[in-house]
Amino acid sequence: MKGFQKELLLQGGVIFFFIVLSLFFFSPVLKGEALYQSDIGQYLGMAKERNDYKEATGKESYWTNNAFGGMPTYQLGANYPHDYIKRLDRLIRFLPRPADYLFLYFLGFYLFMISLKVEWRWAVLGALAYGFSTYLIIILEVGHNAKAHALGYAPIVLAGLMLLFRRKYFWGGVIFALGMAFEISANHYQMTYYLMLLVGVYLLIQLVQAYREKNWKVYGVQVGILLLGLLFSIGTNATGILATQEYAAWSTRGDSSLELTPEGTQKESTSGLDKEYITRYSYGISESLNLFAPRLFGGSNGENLGEDSNTFQYLRSRGASYQQASQFSEALPLYWGAQPIVAAPAYIGAVIFFLFVLALFLVKGPLRLWLSLGALFSLLLSWGKNFNALTDFMIDYFPLYNKFRAVSSIQVILEICVPALAIIGLYQFFKGGLDEAKKRKALFWSGGITAGLCLLLLLFKGSFSFEAASDAQYTQYYGAEIMAMIQEDRSAVFSADLWRSFFLILATFGILFIALKKNTKEVYWIGVMGLLILVDLYGVAKRYLKEDDFVGKRRIEVPFDITEADRQILQDTSYYRVFDFNEQLNGARTNFYHKSIGGYHAAKPGSLEELFMYQAYQGNDQVLDMLNVKYFMQRGEEGQRVAQRNASAFGNAWFVDTLEVVNSADELMLRMKEVDLRFTALGVKGDNTAVESAQAGRIFSVDSLASIQLSSYKPDALTYSSQNSAEGIAVFSDLWYPEGWIAEIDGEEQPILKLNHALRGLQVPAGNHQISFRFEPQVVKKGSRISLFSSLMLFFVVAYGIGQPYIPERFRLPERFMKDPDA
Repeated sequence: MKGFQKELLLQGGVIFFFIVLSLFFFSPVLKGEALYQSDIGQYLGMAKERNDYKEATGKESYWTNNAFGGMPTYQLGANYPHDYIKRLDRLIRFLPRPADYLFLYFLGFYLFMISLKVEWRWAVLGALAYGFSTYLIIILEVGHNAKAHALGYAPIVLAGLMLLFRRKYFWGGVIFALGMAFEISANHYQMTYYLMLLVGVYLLIQLVQAYREKNWKVYGVQVGILLLGLLFSIGTNATGILATQEYAAWSTRGDSSLELTPEGTQKESTSGLDKEYITRYSYGISESLNLFAPRLFGGSNGENLGEDSNTFQYLRSRGASYQQASQFSEALPLYWGAQPIVAAPAYIGAVIFFLFVLALFLVKGPLRLWLSLGALFSLLLSWGKNFNALTDFMIDYFPLYNKFRAVSSIQVILEICVPALAIIGLYQFFKGGLDEAKKRKALFWSGGITAGLCLLLLLFKGSFSFEAASDAQYTQYYGAEIMAMIQEDRSAVFSADLWRSFFLILATFGILFIALKKNTKEVYWIGVMGLLILVDLYGVAKRYLKEDDFVGKRRIEVPFDITEADRQILQDTSYYRVFDFNEQLNGARTNFYHKSIGGYHAAKPGSLEELFMYQAYQGNDQVLDMLNVKYFMQRGEEGQRVAQRNASAFGNAWFVDTLEVVNSADELMLRMKEVDLRFTALGVKGDNTAVESAQAGRIFSVDSLASIQLSSYKPDALTYSSQNSAEGIAVFSDLWYPEGWIAEIDGEEQPILKLNHALRGLQVPAGNHQISFRFEPQVVKKGSRISLFSSLMLFFVVAYGIGQPYIPERFRLPERFMKDPDA
């Protein structure tokens, strides 16, 4: 019992250290400030209607009309019944944001290192190396919270995997299942997919091992438990998974019914995203060297070099004021790599890079193979279009790979593998029982490779151009002389960071060399190495996360300033939409104050984007009219936002006198340019059976008094009053969605027509009627039942494991399932 209390106290101390360090790094949160995250501002714009409705009524709405003409809230913060995993997650992330995610990084990676049989002190070093790696910090700065969330739980998944394959079957399976449940709940399926690739590499290595040792039974049991744990984790998140799957098919991630491009040429057949879109953010091959020298390729698109920059000095020499020169030098476009935009380099640390190379010499067996292959595989895939052979293979033949964009982000796998192997190598150096000659040889080889690489890059510095694709644009705005100064600054930080990495590598080498000679207590070496890792990573992370990035909570809650144009539009209290010509379909500022036709989301409604690609962007303004865009936003002469009323908007709903049914979506797109959509509705044969049964081709009589008026509005429930002396076809300005919407006329359910490629329609009998639409997604009901059952089963298994000492012996699990046979 004393041993258990001591262990509990020890682990509690480690957790307390992680809490303190997380709060220290994000210390402004202790003063009530919050980190301004640009993407979270966009999210708040998108989710504004959903959040306001929840706050006002306490009810959850699974549909919003606030963005893209209407979409489900499945990806906008929707809460589902019986989502107990999400509730537990909130308990784990109890710190103020974003300190909660940094704490999760530390905790998850610490558990992973412990599962690899690394002693707790060294495991803490691994947690620091992972948590403070620049990429993991910068995604918090820009607001990629779901990604950070998933990367916090990823090491816990791997911890369960390691325990399971150490034949600690029960707790390995339980931790894997819980880790995966939290991982899926984080709702960043791209990160989860990449994590599963790493798990797949491990299973292949273990398969080869099982083949060599003829140990198929053990391998089968391990994989079986793994699949069972995966099943539990999927079940607990069933609602979110099913809802996302349903929405994805309707979004730009799903298949399109169009076979021709907007120009009329044949489209390439694809079941996922376009290759150019997938690989737009491809890491440059030589750019990958910034993994150990942060600003080798300039760092970011907005580097602050202050008064020491060549650009600052040049501007001052040309008569610019101190304030003007400082302001310009605060965000220099130093990045000159292969990607369009970079907020910070994916720096893992010169110290960690050195230790990783050292580990390649010292660590033996499947673990080294797995972590080094995982790192290499992710690096090669991150090159995207710069390594077409592998990228094309993955896009064409590997399941689901073509569903995700920004291939450079797969380097997150490298961010896990490199520090893990580096700390294992360091642990082996001090605790592995290796002879001194082998350690010395590995040390000198590692020092020669890493320090030599720094010197080699410095020696051949002249072969780099320091020119970026965007330089021509900057030259046009600011002149060739300033552009030349910016390129000199790129050259300067190239050298400065290489020398920085060189001296950090030299320091690491020196510490380990002295450690070979000196018989000093291990705790001192841990302290020195921990300090060196912190100096390295903490220093670079703070370049991109500054005190100025924290603002008052009011600024977080209201991320966009209201303008006079917004106030002018808000005087109109009817139901309509706004289109901002500046944002187009790629910004959520307008959504924060209005029901917008645009928005900010990685997966837009596919039909809406196609309407813009094939119609609006080709000059057919009728599309905006039928989407009930009553107001336009554009820039005035002085750059201010100006509101303009669109007098030709069709309104919330209208009767048409003709229903045409064509043979294909391509034919429909052509006809949309030819007909007056105020009087003609278009459907596609076979696309929606209700359209064909609505007497296609018939001329409907629409009298001068015919009207449909919106009488009641909620995000997921709209009621209209209809008046028409004859039977007619009504078109509604809201987006058609294949699942969940129920339409009723005077209480009797009616089939919903898909009209004009993207809108809802109804066949309405003659006379006065009440028409209602309500959104009742069956996917939520179905998924919630599965989640409840799976959560109860998983929690029962956990309770059963904890209660083993108190359960009658005949009901306990065999000892071999509970303990590590190699312990």
